[in-house]
Amino acid sequence: MKILVTGFDPFGEDKINPAIEAVKLLDDEIAGAKIIKLEIPTVFGDCAQVVREAIVKEEPDYVLNIGQAGGRFALTPERVAINFDDGRIADNKGYQPIATAIHKDGQNAYFTQLPVKAMVKEIREAGLPSYVSTTAGTFVCNHIMYQVQYMIDKEFPNLKAGFMHIPYLPEQVISHPETPSLSLLDDVKGITAAIQAIVHMDGQDDINSIEGQIS
Repeated sequence: MKILVTGFDPFGEDKINPAIEAVKLLDDEIAGAKIIKLEIPTVFGDCAQVVREAIVKEEPDYVLNIGQAGGRFALTPERVAINFDDGRIADNKGYQPIATAIHKDGQNAYFTQLPVKAMVKEIREAGLPSYVSTTAGTFVCNHIMYQVQYMIDKEFPNLKAGFMHIPYLPEQVISHPETPSLSLLDDVKGITAAIQAIVHMDGQDDINSIEGQIS
């Protein structure tokens, strides 16, 4: 099995992005699956092109995109992506779409093929906070999740994909003491657990419930 794991570069006022920093530190093999690591730009459109090129080249079985969610306290696998770009800020090329469809011929929303509840369960068993999220936002995180699902719909029907948000790093919240954060090593531990769940659940339906579920 081969899993493509992506992380965004820093954006906005941040000089670091925990997504790509954690992805870089992942083992090259997790639960028997080969891990391909890829940095992608925080740019509408461009990020999808970079991921598509990697899909064509590597032919992965799964794609897991990782992104930063400032303010969240947990690792949160996303359940759904919507056909809607609405940037609260501009991307790294200065583009700020407002209430724009990502693809006119795409579905209004796409659900992930990843076992999000099993991912949460395994992350929690690793000793870290996690819950299933039903909103990936409307910035580039939702954009790449939707774009990969659109590729599955139109080009790669055997591919399975999804997205997971992770919190800020401690150094990102020095001037915001009430904002949650998670260490880089815990990010790596959590993403690893999520990938283990993906491998363990391959070919099976997701679990029905999680103890103490939050979503």
